[in-house]
Amino acid sequence: MQINIEIQLSNQYDIEKRSLYWAEMYSRQMREGMAYKELAKAVTINILDFNYLNQTKNYHSVFHLYEDEERFQLTEALEMHFMELPKLVSKWRRREVSPWEDVLVRWLLLLEGSENQEILKTLEEIAMQDPVLHQAIAAWEKSSDDPNVREEYFARRKAVLDEMAAVREAELRLREAIQKGKVEGKAEVAKNLLDLGMEISKIAKATGMTEDEVKVLKD
Repeated sequence: MQINIEIQLSNQYDIEKRSLYWAEMYSRQMREGMAYKELAKAVTINILDFNYLNQTKNYHSVFHLYEDEERFQLTEALEMHFMELPKLVSKWRRREVSPWEDVLVRWLLLLEGSENQEILKTLEEIAMQDPVLHQAIAAWEKSSDDPNVREEYFARRKAVLDEMAAVREAELRLREAIQKGKVEGKAEVAKNLLDLGMEISKIAKATGMTEDEVKVLKD
């Protein structure tokens, strides 16, 4: 099995297209003389520190290739996972999921442990019965004592917070521009969103501009 894991701390609005990397991961296995049935299954796992799939409240969504009308699966060779941490934490707070009972919940919550002492305390209790989790927490705590690791962590966290603040600022300016009905305000916000890497189609939808108008701003 070929597995690609990505952890995204902020929404870059391209995760679904980035996930299509599993197609290349599957095909690049082919070598001269190989049969297609020898190719290993390709799985991509996206762990997101933001809500992304508005169509579901589930924190773990799994995708395959299906026939559009009758919904039967074409192949098991390609598989895509989305794990949305904010949804998981919300379910955990409502006691809808339990790290004591679900191993996936346990390990995903470990990613939130540095920011939530209640989660960390629970995981440390579970680790008394789970030697693998105990080893992971011990290694994590050891690395956290390294000043270089701490410095890298806080630098990365600051960069993520700055980026989130910039996106929020753009959203607020967009709302203000729409309320005032100023075309020039929309164009300015569109430029900011382009600088942040947002897709042209999404900018057009958010601002009410046409895609051609947004493209002119990009050029």
